[in-house]
Amino acid sequence: MVTVSPPTVSPSTAFPPLTRGELHTLQVNLGYRCNQACRHCHVDAGPWREERMDSDTLALIPAVLQALRLRTLDLTGGAPELHPQFRELVREARRLNVEVIDRCNLTILLEPDQQDLASFLAAQKVTVVASLPCVEAETVDRQRGAGVFSRSLEALRRLNSLGYGRDRSGLALHLVYNPLGPTLPPAQKRLEAFYRDTLLREHGVVFNTLKVLTNMPIQRFADQLRREGTLDRYRDLLRDSHSPENLNHVMCRGLISVDWQGRLYDCDFNQMLAMPAAAGRHLRDLLEGLPLGSAIAVADHCFGCTAGHGSSCGGALRTDEEDG
Repeated sequence: MVTVSPPTVSPSTAFPPLTRGELHTLQVNLGYRCNQACRHCHVDAGPWREERMDSDTLALIPAVLQALRLRTLDLTGGAPELHPQFRELVREARRLNVEVIDRCNLTILLEPDQQDLASFLAAQKVTVVASLPCVEAETVDRQRGAGVFSRSLEALRRLNSLGYGRDRSGLALHLVYNPLGPTLPPAQKRLEAFYRDTLLREHGVVFNTLKVLTNMPIQRFADQLRREGTLDRYRDLLRDSHSPENLNHVMCRGLISVDWQGRLYDCDFNQMLAMPAAAGRHLRDLLEGLPLGSAIAVADHCFGCTAGHGSSCGGALRTDEEDG
């Protein structure tokens, strides 16, 4: 029997109740090891982490994709590419005609034992969602580590050379922006235009879209805010900026999150807070299906997904035009 740790936060009475819709995405955290240790990382990943999914659990993933006829496999970490069976899993999912998303930190493409990784991703037509929290070197290096900005640009050029981010190539490259501090991100479309112009003009880099994400006040980022004395203020900002219209589009309604041990959560953030999904306790349970209308576990951190333009793994939930 799988045991699940109790939630580390009290369920919020303020956040509205949510129920699951049709499931289309399986998001899997393959492990917490990463070649970076970013200040905002809600997973608390780093080079010292050793947790990773075992072979038996990983073998369930293609079976679940088939059983539920899912359209997307979203791979996260840490750096998911560091799992020794990452490529085997990608090949199997692609054979099932499932879209594979690789949540890539970019610098992993330059590691000595990953020199052919970009070519592998292109050959498998993997969608790359890549972290680039700013277009200024000093800002990125302060958040992600010394030299990360220049190495990220090198990795982006390598992806571009393979066709990623270019029209009609069939190779999608999406960038991800996170604010540096306890603020809401700006409007996605306007920031995307700025990114597109700056990266092309100054660095010769192209991409498909920019995904704007709100930083969740949990784990490493919460610890930083607590030290700075701004944690409560940031939580209030998220709560006060709640937009009810975002509730219909939050990621948890069509996604289930799986941790490295195969346990089920309603989203990646709930996973980090040990708030298990009520609809099932382990990946193997999904072979029996996942009922529509099941309750989603919510708490105060969920306001991070509904504040302002909204935020999900797919970026903002509303466009600039929808603001009126």
